[in-house]
Amino acid sequence: MKISLNWLKAYLPLDMDPTKIGEILTDIGLEVEGMDQVESINGGLEGLVIGKILTCEKHPDADKLQVTTVDVGADMPLHIVCGAPNCASGQTVVVATHGTTIHPTNGEPFKIKKGKIRGQVSEGMICAEDEIGLGSSHDGIIVLNEEIKAGTLAKDHFKIETDFVYEIGLTPNRCDATSHLGVAEDLMAYLKINHDYEDQIDYPNLVNFQVQAETLPFKVEVLNEKDCPRYSGITISNITVKESPQWIKDRLNAIGVRPINNVVDITNFILHEYGQPLHAFDADKVSGKKIIVDNLPEGTKFTTLDEKERSLNAHDLMICDGDKNGLCIAGVFGGLKSGVTTDTKNVFLESAHFSASSIRKTSTSHLLRTDAAKVYEKGSDPSITIKALKRAALLLEEFAEGTISSEIIDNYPSEIQRNEIELHYEKVNSLIGVEIAKEDVHNILSAMNMELRPIDNESLLVKVPTNKCEVLREADLIEEVLRIYGFNKVPIPTTIKSSISYKSYPSKRDITERISDFLSSNGFNEMMGLSLIEAKNVLPQLNISDEELVYINNTSNIHLNVMRPEPMVSGLVSVVHNHNYSQKDIALYEFGKTYKKTENGFIEKQYLSLFLTGNQSSEHWETKNNPNCDLFTIKKWTNWLLERIGIASYQKEDLSDDKWDYGMKYTRGKDEIVSFGMVNPEVAEAMDIKQDVLCAIFDMDNILKFTKNNKLQVKEISKFPAMRRDLALVLDENVEFEGVLKTSKKLKSKLLQEVSLFDVYKSEEHLGKGKKSYAVKLIFQDLNNTLKDKTVDKEVNQLVKLFETELQATIRS
Repeated sequence: MKISLNWLKAYLPLDMDPTKIGEILTDIGLEVEGMDQVESINGGLEGLVIGKILTCEKHPDADKLQVTTVDVGADMPLHIVCGAPNCASGQTVVVATHGTTIHPTNGEPFKIKKGKIRGQVSEGMICAEDEIGLGSSHDGIIVLNEEIKAGTLAKDHFKIETDFVYEIGLTPNRCDATSHLGVAEDLMAYLKINHDYEDQIDYPNLVNFQVQAETLPFKVEVLNEKDCPRYSGITISNITVKESPQWIKDRLNAIGVRPINNVVDITNFILHEYGQPLHAFDADKVSGKKIIVDNLPEGTKFTTLDEKERSLNAHDLMICDGDKNGLCIAGVFGGLKSGVTTDTKNVFLESAHFSASSIRKTSTSHLLRTDAAKVYEKGSDPSITIKALKRAALLLEEFAEGTISSEIIDNYPSEIQRNEIELHYEKVNSLIGVEIAKEDVHNILSAMNMELRPIDNESLLVKVPTNKCEVLREADLIEEVLRIYGFNKVPIPTTIKSSISYKSYPSKRDITERISDFLSSNGFNEMMGLSLIEAKNVLPQLNISDEELVYINNTSNIHLNVMRPEPMVSGLVSVVHNHNYSQKDIALYEFGKTYKKTENGFIEKQYLSLFLTGNQSSEHWETKNNPNCDLFTIKKWTNWLLERIGIASYQKEDLSDDKWDYGMKYTRGKDEIVSFGMVNPEVAEAMDIKQDVLCAIFDMDNILKFTKNNKLQVKEISKFPAMRRDLALVLDENVEFEGVLKTSKKLKSKLLQEVSLFDVYKSEEHLGKGKKSYAVKLIFQDLNNTLKDKTVDKEVNQLVKLFETELQATIRS
């Protein structure tokens, strides 16, 4: 947002260095991001002087050129060749001398150089209006009053206005500072408290407002009072649409608003003066001389001022005529058919207060970030609609020769009251960190036009002006006090107080960092998906009902409308994204949260997810056989990760969930630790994934619970050798290796260190129907002595008996 210093001075006498004013603006919470010096005319007529034409003779070689000598107040007159038809001796003119850069009304700036024109020396240029940005005429050179002294600087004669413009980083909570008057009020409050400033704001004079004749009455009907709490309007007749006066154009140009015509410029001027958006309709194009404020059906077509046809949403508030035809997207953008043109003679002027959330929703959905929408979505002041109308009507009366032709229409069924906040002096001092006297608190609040009523010696009731719609709590009110008191007046403490906090080890951060280090060092990449997803991605196979989804009114991106209900979706979105960039071999992990709605409120859970797809390793000339990731790949990483964080005991069961094709689940009692397996191909296909995806989803709440009391244990590496024995166990096909492990543990041997599977063999011819053979590796080791074959053989024989008894196994020789 841009603020003009000259504009501020129109309301508030400020005899202060512009840089100092910028510092004060920053101190009151209006962060000045930059300050520029600007001129009311491009280039400020720098280098141009007033000259007197001493002689003017016809060019010997060109009929349309004159050779002149011009006195510019220097020691010697200048010889200038001029082609203007009105050039004559004795004239007082504007001269651009050698080396001067001039800024034309249209086109790029250029530098005047000494040279020859048709053989005659020319040491400058005698200027026309459009050549130096003073107007659009190119009929001839500018001829001035002959009393002006030669050598006078052009910028002094034309009284070029120099202004300073501040670029303000306006935060969303500063709805009171969206205008020059709002900033002036804040500035005055600060100066009163900190600089004993005694002047008052010189508000625009509205006493001359008067309805001349009610010749163009209008009716207004507001059908959606929720989104339009107040709607005011007036008609102005017999206007002349033309160029605005220079002072209005100077004000608008200074803040980067392009002047268009007097009607449009005056509405823009009021917007930046009061912070009240106005809209001017061509009254002769409004059917039935009636305004209806309501929503139109979803999908209704509407052509805006930029000549684009837009499809309206059901939530878009519209300004319509008496036949319910759309005239304007309320508070956002005007319509093509009802706008003011050079032929307009009568206007209906709108000044309204719209719901901030409604305007933001509409402006973002249509990508129309207009100045009016930016003001409304912060929260406009409902109390100034009439003031703004009167100000605009008086300006149109003066500069468009219009006649005020109706009474002010004001549809305001339920007046918006000032917020009342109870303020405690002790809270002011504790929150700010410095003791402020009660009287100073009163003075600060009064300087901001707040009404005060004492409650007792410790507190008071404050009525907040309606232009501060974001001041809702006591803390907000204290922030207002601090802004005007001055942030820089709060001393920096010389001591630091801190309390020692203690967390049991391992903390959540320790566990997550240990997991991240482990996965990242083993080729996984961390991903960070959005907590918001598209509702269409919540597939039927996920078994999540619509009632469980947490819907969000996301005006920034209407497609991302649901909080993530489970981890698989956002991970698959990342897989799709990588596949679209030809990354097929992927290993990803993510820490995140899921969100669901229940009868009693909402459930928010933490999770860790792993995703594998493609080959197990990257291509390499030494790797002839590079298999794809499968169930055992994801199981390997799941087991290793649990082992890394110290979770060793758990129950195992098969998955039966629709989102999985097959897989396993580890639990401890009723608590699930992890589910892993192959993603259901139907789910993958619905997400447009054309290869198998393996996934593991860890419940981080349970992970943290089960690792809370784990302690890191280390032991010395044995200096005594281990011994290996292999067994070939013939088993029924339905016996899993997990059964072999459980049976081996029943031996309760201190020597048996490892039982692992290194081959599976199936053959009806050699083993029989329904049989398979497990090749099992057994590792024995005594940590204190060297093992003997006799001891190991005894352990193996006992194991064989257990396998034969428990699993009906036979030993294959």
